[in-house]
Amino acid sequence: MVTQFKNILTVSQLNQTAQRILENHFADIWVEGEISNLSRPSSGHFYFSLKDKTAQVRCAMFRNQSLRLPFEPRAGLLVQVKAKVSIYPDRGDFQLIIESMEIAGDGQLRLAYEQLVRTLSEKGLFQEHLKKPLPTFPRRVGVITSPTGAAIRDILTVLKRRFPLLPITIYPTKVQGTSAAPEIVQAIQIANQHAACDVIILARGGGSLEDLWPFNEEMVAYAIFESKIPIVTGIGHEVDFTIADFVADKRAATPSAAAELVSIKQEELRQHFMLMEKRLFKEFNQRLNFRFLRLDEISKRLRHPRERIASLYQRLESINNRLILCIRQCIKNKQGQFISATRTLEAISPLATLGRGYAIVSSEKIIRSVSEVESGDTLNVRLQDGMFNCQVT
Repeated sequence: MVTQFKNILTVSQLNQTAQRILENHFADIWVEGEISNLSRPSSGHFYFSLKDKTAQVRCAMFRNQSLRLPFEPRAGLLVQVKAKVSIYPDRGDFQLIIESMEIAGDGQLRLAYEQLVRTLSEKGLFQEHLKKPLPTFPRRVGVITSPTGAAIRDILTVLKRRFPLLPITIYPTKVQGTSAAPEIVQAIQIANQHAACDVIILARGGGSLEDLWPFNEEMVAYAIFESKIPIVTGIGHEVDFTIADFVADKRAATPSAAAELVSIKQEELRQHFMLMEKRLFKEFNQRLNFRFLRLDEISKRLRHPRERIASLYQRLESINNRLILCIRQCIKNKQGQFISATRTLEAISPLATLGRGYAIVSSEKIIRSVSEVESGDTLNVRLQDGMFNCQVT
């Protein structure tokens, strides 16, 4: 039998009806899930999926609500959302319209952790060149941890096995809870004031992010950074990384590894000392032999003062003899030069010329030609042995 009246709905009517039903019956519900498939177009809206282990649901958070978020949503973040259940009528997609969002579980701590890591990194607390070197042979090791935890037992066991003579100072603190961070800061400051230790181990056993949170506090990071004594961290398990690990001068995977890092095996120390002893004796013998050789050289060059005086006297006498010979030779040379000059002067002297029968005739000037005199002139005649006057006739 064919039905006379059918209540036929269009697809749009169906989707709109389902939308009204869902929005009326599931208003302001809270849903927890992990963000995936996140996108944020230029409109400023957020579109993503919330998922758990077996299912997922589409979500939309419009710009006005997203601007009020105190954090930046990202894929993989576990969140709790206040939403309305709805259907997008155009496609018939089941979705949540998000009104507010909070980080779930330890997500809030993880966000604070990441923000503090960025802040401290920008301030330079993680720079490698600022980290202090660890002592090769510490005289005393300080340990900051809980006095009743497994970490202190592991550290003491390792140190006793490796080097039982190494002195240890324990600075007991809480390593979990709200009061742990101030106690850790105080312990670091006290260790620096005592200045008895060469290196400090900051340690605790494993735990959740919340358990390890005191080691992610900013005050602890600055206390480690400002410590004059190098600090080695051994916090949690190998996969656990805290902010204290980034600031510390050295990070060990576990408390036991931290104890191994700051200590040296007794046998290794003995072998090291034996090696240093051999090097010391070798260096001492080399220097001693060198000094002996230098002493022999100096002894060979060293003479009695009498010999030195005699040598200087001989040298003085030799110089004196050479000086006398030099003076005599100089006198002889000057005498020869004098005789030669005398002979030269005698050869060119006018008296020598007059001695050969010549005369010098002059009036007011030397007469060189008969044209320079007239009859009746009185002339002076100079001979070798004297002078006389004569008259021209």
